[in-house]
Amino acid sequence: MMLELAPEDVAFRLNARDWLKANVPAAPAPHEGHPSREYALEWLARLHASGWSGLAWPADYGGQGLSPTRMILWYEEYVRARAPSALDCTFVALNHAGPTLIACGTERQKTFHLPRILEGRSIWCQGFSEPGAGSDLASLKTTGRVDGDHIVVNGQKIWSSFAHIADYQELLIRTEPGSARNKGLSWVICDMTLPGITIRPICNMAGVSHFAEVFYDDVRIPLSEIVGGLHNGWNTAMTTLGIERRTAAMTLQLELSVKIEELIDLARPAPGTAAAEILSDLRAEAAAVRAMTYRTALREPATPFDGSLVRLSYAELAQRIHRTAVDILGAGALAEGPWVHDYLESYSETIAGGTAEIQRNIIAERILGLPREARA
Repeated sequence: MMLELAPEDVAFRLNARDWLKANVPAAPAPHEGHPSREYALEWLARLHASGWSGLAWPADYGGQGLSPTRMILWYEEYVRARAPSALDCTFVALNHAGPTLIACGTERQKTFHLPRILEGRSIWCQGFSEPGAGSDLASLKTTGRVDGDHIVVNGQKIWSSFAHIADYQELLIRTEPGSARNKGLSWVICDMTLPGITIRPICNMAGVSHFAEVFYDDVRIPLSEIVGGLHNGWNTAMTTLGIERRTAAMTLQLELSVKIEELIDLARPAPGTAAAEILSDLRAEAAAVRAMTYRTALREPATPFDGSLVRLSYAELAQRIHRTAVDILGAGALAEGPWVHDYLESYSETIAGGTAEIQRNIIAERILGLPREARA
């Protein structure tokens, strides 16, 4: 799929390219902890001051309200400039919490939180997965008991990225006693400084602590922090996940084309060799993922499950590209930029945001119309 650009679109692209060239930080982002928080917030504040944050958000809520084509052009230039990763500690706020509040939040929630997100004044994390309730999100057990004008939360969440440096959490809990599966859940804004919250960072195989497990012991959250209505959390959560799986990770998808070109430049394979053939195949696959990304972003009306096609294709291709980099560069990969770190991080791609198996089930059942998988 090719983009057809009007002269004003070309001017927009060049403006974005010039701004990024002048403003992308020279120093790489720290991998973890409060230094990564400060780096990400400073970069987001710089983007906001120049009108480059919240590009897809409606103008009524502080965003730019850009068209899907303009978003694609911005992200293409963003990854080409090697700007800071979009998958940093601001990702949940910009791509989960903010859009969910715009769609489902109260005016008070929007007025308070949306400016803080756009201006780089708050970090959010996600509190969905639990031990035993990851891919099967509807089986979550963390409870919220209504007590007057508060919800009293008890339970545990896991794989909550950046929870230890976050200000707020999008928290999915069971608030209706006796409910089961996707009934009786609520999506709640949780202030991470509330008494009764314990956070334990988890070190991953790349040697950094992005993830954390979070424990809740009689944590009192005002009822006014519920988003989308009490016991209606499943619908609110589906809004969140629908945003994530459609366009939230567009930068990462487009970045694959840049990474494969960087790998080809480093490897310099001789024509006709096995390495050249492998890299050519990966270049073609990256172009296919880019075309799928364009199609998903530009398709109107949007279809709810196309994101699973892109998510699955991206995740598996990202792993193959990084595995190939380590295979071809060998010991040299240790010295050539972040290849080893990114290789180890790539193992999470077929787990995060819905496992590869879950994405295949969605594609089979919701797009291809195949019979549902037997549930135990």
